[in-house]
Amino acid sequence: MTLNNASKVGMVVLEGGHADHKSVSNTMQINRLGNEEPETNGHDQVVLTNAMAGKNYSGKHEDMTLEDIYGKDGDFDDEDDSDWEPIEKHITIATWFCVNCTLVNVDGAIYCHICGEHKESGILRHGFLASPLHEADSVTNKSLKRNGKSEASSSQSMAPHKLTAVGFDERMLLHSEVERKSHPHPERPDRLRAIAASLATAGIFPGRCHPISAREITREELLMVHSDENIDSVERSSQCVASYFTSDTYANKDSALAARLAAGLCADLASAIYSGRAKNGFALVRPPGHHAGVKHAMGFCLHNNAAVAASAAQAAGAKKVFILDWDVHHGNGTQEIYERNKMVLYISLHRHEGGNFYPGTGAAHEVGSMGGEGYCVNVPWSRGGVGDNDYIFAFEHIVLPIAGFDAARGDPLGCCDVTPAGYAQMTKMLTSLSRGKLLVILEGGYNLRSISSSATAVIKVLLGENPENMLENVVPSKSGLRTVLDVLKIQNNFWPNLGPIFSDLQSRWGSSAVQEIKKKKKRRFVVPLWWKMGRKKFLHHTLSEQLRINSRKRIKSSLWF
Repeated sequence: MTLNNASKVGMVVLEGGHADHKSVSNTMQINRLGNEEPETNGHDQVVLTNAMAGKNYSGKHEDMTLEDIYGKDGDFDDEDDSDWEPIEKHITIATWFCVNCTLVNVDGAIYCHICGEHKESGILRHGFLASPLHEADSVTNKSLKRNGKSEASSSQSMAPHKLTAVGFDERMLLHSEVERKSHPHPERPDRLRAIAASLATAGIFPGRCHPISAREITREELLMVHSDENIDSVERSSQCVASYFTSDTYANKDSALAARLAAGLCADLASAIYSGRAKNGFALVRPPGHHAGVKHAMGFCLHNNAAVAASAAQAAGAKKVFILDWDVHHGNGTQEIYERNKMVLYISLHRHEGGNFYPGTGAAHEVGSMGGEGYCVNVPWSRGGVGDNDYIFAFEHIVLPIAGFDAARGDPLGCCDVTPAGYAQMTKMLTSLSRGKLLVILEGGYNLRSISSSATAVIKVLLGENPENMLENVVPSKSGLRTVLDVLKIQNNFWPNLGPIFSDLQSRWGSSAVQEIKKKKKRRFVVPLWWKMGRKKFLHHTLSEQLRINSRKRIKSSLWF
C-alpha cells in the first residue's frame, strides 16, 4: 500500500532547522529587513515541517531542558565545592558573546573560539554573505547584491501567483527573553534578522519573492490542533513582563502576539499554495512550533505552526497532507497531534541516540495509533554528526517511496552536519514529490551563519534554481544504514512497497553492515577522576591513598628488620 494507491498526495509542509494588531510600541526600535544591526518548504497539498506533551511519548528526559541534556557529558558529582574555589573566582573577567553562535569569549579575542566569527561581524547586516573574518561592512561577494537586484527588477512584472511567497512580520522579533541568564537564549530574534539580511543582500526578498501580509490566527483555527489549555496558557503570558512555560521556554508580553502571527502566516501560506495563488512558499517565522503538543508549550515552541498549516491546507480542500520534519530534534508535538490521523503523513528525521537526545521521543517503533498506524514514520539517527549522505540516503529509500514518488536516482544544539547543498537537494526532491505545492517552515537552527545560508539555498530552489553539487550514488555511514534498515523493517508492515527496498539493501551492502560493530563500546566522554569525585573527595582519596602506601612501606620495613 502506497500513499498514491490510497489517494493522491496533497500539499507538502516542510518543517525545518524554517487581522491588524495595535502598532508596535515606540519604545521598541525594530530595524527594517536586513538593513542595519539591531540595537540592544487537481492534487492535494504537501506540508513540510521541522519540530510532546502526550503521556504516550514521554521520554526519559521530559524533566530535563535542552541545556541540561547537552551539558550532561558524564556523571558528575553535584557536591557543593564552593568553599574550595580559588580566590580568582572574585576576579571579574571581561567577556563578549558571539553574535553567530552566542557562546562566550574572553575579551581581547577577535574571533569566536568555537565558530570563528569576527567579534564585530556584520552577519545581522548582510547575513551569511558578511565575511566571518572581517568587521561589519565586509561582504564576501558584493556582486550577489547587484545580480539579485537585476533579477528582482525583471521579476516584478510577474503576477504574484507565479512567485514564491515569503511570510514575515517584524512583530515576531518582539518575542525575546527579558532577563538574560548565563548567555543569550539560542532561540533569539537575531535568527530572523540574519536570514532576512541574507535574503535582502542577495536580492531575493524583498525582490524575487512575493510577500504575504501577516494576520493573527484565530482561536477557532488553533482549536483544530490545540486544546484550550495550550491556547489559554499562551494568551495569559501577555499579562506578564516575563514568564516561562518550561525552564527553557520563555515568554514576554508580546510572545502570544508573535505566536499568533507565526501561525497565521503559516495558515495563509498553506492556503495560498494549495489554491494556486502562490507557486510555493517559505515561512520566515518564530517562535518555532514542532515541540508544542495538544496541551503544552515546550522546547522553545508555543503554537504548532506546521500542524496549523496542515489544518489550513485541509480546510482549503487538500485530502492528504505530508509533513516532513528534518529538524535535528524530533517533532514530538506534531506527532502527538497527528498520531491517530491517516489524512496526515508525518515523517521525521532526527537525532535520537536511543532516547537520550532531546526530547527523547521519535523511536522507529513509534508508528501511530488508533487507525493511524504507518502514517507516523520516524528515522532516529543513533549519533550526532549525521550529514548529507545519510539524509539523502534516507530520502531515497524511505521518504520518497512512502510518500508515493518513484525516485529516478539513487546548531550549537543539534551537532549534525547537513550542508546548505544537502537541504537544497532535499527541497528539490520534495518539489518533484509535491508537484510544486511546497511550504517550508522555519523551525530550529541556532547558528546564524548556518541557518541563513541553508534558508537561502532552500529558497533559491523554490525560485526554480538547481541545487549546487547534487549528490548521486550516496554511500551512507554504517550507523545511518542500520537506522534506515531498522525503519524499513518496521514500516514494511504498513507500506509493502518497502519490502523490495529492504531486501535489495541487505543484498547490496552485505550482512556485515547490519551487524553491530565488533564489540566496540559506545564512545563517550570520559571525565577526569578529580571532576567526577569532586575536589574534596578527590583530595581525601589522594591523601588516604598516600597514607596507605606509606603505611605499607613502614610495615614492610619493620618486617624486614
